[in-house]
Amino acid sequence: QVQLVESGGGSVQAGGSLRLSCAASGYTYRLNCMAWFRQAPGKQREGVARINSDSGNTNYPDSVKGRFTISQDNAKNTVYRQMNSLKPEDTAMYYCAAAGGGVCYFGRVFDYWGQGTQVTVSS
Repeated sequence: QVQLVESGGGSVQAGGSLRLSCAASGYTYRLNCMAWFRQAPGKQREGVARINSDSGNTNYPDSVKGRFTISQDNAKNTVYRQMNSLKPEDTAMYYCAAAGGGVCYFGRVFDYWGQGTQVTVSS
């Protein structure tokens, strides 16, 4: 089993920055795809950053490209997401997700999910 614990959410004014962390424990050697998703009330869940843990390749949707950065510290089994130039529309619950094997992309099945951390951006 794998456990994911997010931290770093909070409230910030528009234009500000936040850094989220996702610490993985358990059978982490199985994981090769880590991602961040978000879901705002009344909206569908959206993938906002993903990283292939083996190659380091990253991918972002246009809505956050240039503002969000995902990175990993393999020694700490932790994935980070730096969010800059935050906008009110970034307000959502953010979830860390992980999967092992196969292709790393937002539409795949992610086996493990964190409990979520709230990000609120005020105008």
